Amino acid sequence: MATKIGIIGLGLMGGSLSLALKKTSGNYHFTGLDHNEEHCSQALSLGLVDEIVCTLEEIKKCDVIILTIPVDGIISVARQLGELDEKCTVIDLGSTKAKISESIPENIRKNFVTAHPMTGTEKFGPTAALDDLYEDKVVVLCDMEKSGAHQQSVAKNLFSDIGMKLVYMGAKEHDRHAAFISHMPHALSYALANSVMEQEDPESIVALAGGGFKDMSRIAKSSPKMWEDIFRQNKTNLIEAIEAFETELKQCRNMVENEEWEILNRWMSKANTLHDIL
Repeated sequence: MATKIGIIGLGLMGGSLSLALKKTSGNYHFTGLDHNEEHCSQALSLGLVDEIVCTLEEIKKCDVIILTIPVDGIISVARQLGELDEKCTVIDLGSTKAKISESIPENIRKNFVTAHPMTGTEKFGPTAALDDLYEDKVVVLCDMEKSGAHQQSVAKNLFSDIGMKLVYMGAKEHDRHAAFISHMPHALSYALANSVMEQEDPESIVALAGGGFKDMSRIAKSSPKMWEDIFRQNKTNLIEAIEAFETELKQCRNMVENEEWEILNRWMSKANTLHDIL
C-alpha cells in the first residue's frame, strides 16, 4: 500500500518535497491542505498532490504529516491536532525550532520531529516548487530525544531518500546559529533594498545594478509574512546577530573615514577566508 503523506502548506517547501519524493522509489499518495484556494488548485494541476482536503481531521489519517507553513501556524496546528495514531509522524519544517519544540502538546510530542532544511529560494507558492531543492542540502533535526523511535526512523529515512545531509542539535542551539547564518542575512537584504530605494530612483537602479547588488538584494523578495514570523520567534538571537554585524560595519566605516587602507585590506582579507570553508 502507498504511504500517505499529508502536506499542510502547498508552497515552495511543501511542493518541492512532494516532487523530490516522487523521484524516489517510494510509493506515496499525497494529500494537501492549504487555506489558499488558488494554491490548492495549482498544487492539483501541477501534480504536487493527489487530493485536497479541508480539515485537520481528514489529514490526520495520513501516515506522515508535513507542516510547511509559517512558524506561528505550525504552533497553532500542533495545538489543534488532538490525539494522533501512535505511528503517525508529524514533521515541521519551520525556520525556528525552540518555540515550536516547546509548544507541542505533551501527549503528541513523540509524534513530532522538528526539522529545518537549510534550503529555499526567494520565490513562494506551488509554482515555485523544484524537484531538486533539497538535494545535497543539510537538514537540521532538533531535540530528537523527544521524538518517538518510529518517528525518528521515518524522518531520517525520508530526508535521506531525497538526498539530504542530516545534522543533529538542540533547538535552542539551532536558533542561535540560524540567527547568524540565515535570519540576519535576510534582515540585511531587506535593509539594503530599502536604503537603496530611499536614495535612488528606479531608472538609476536598473541602469547600474550589477551582479553583486542583485545577489545581495535577491532574498529581499522573500515572503514578508513568513519572515515576520521568523523574526518574532527568534527575536533575541536576531538582535544579537544584527548587533554583531553593526559592530563590523561601524569598524569598516571608521577605517574608510580615517583612511586606514592597510588595516581595511587585512579586514577584507580575513572576510575572504569564509569561502575557504564553504
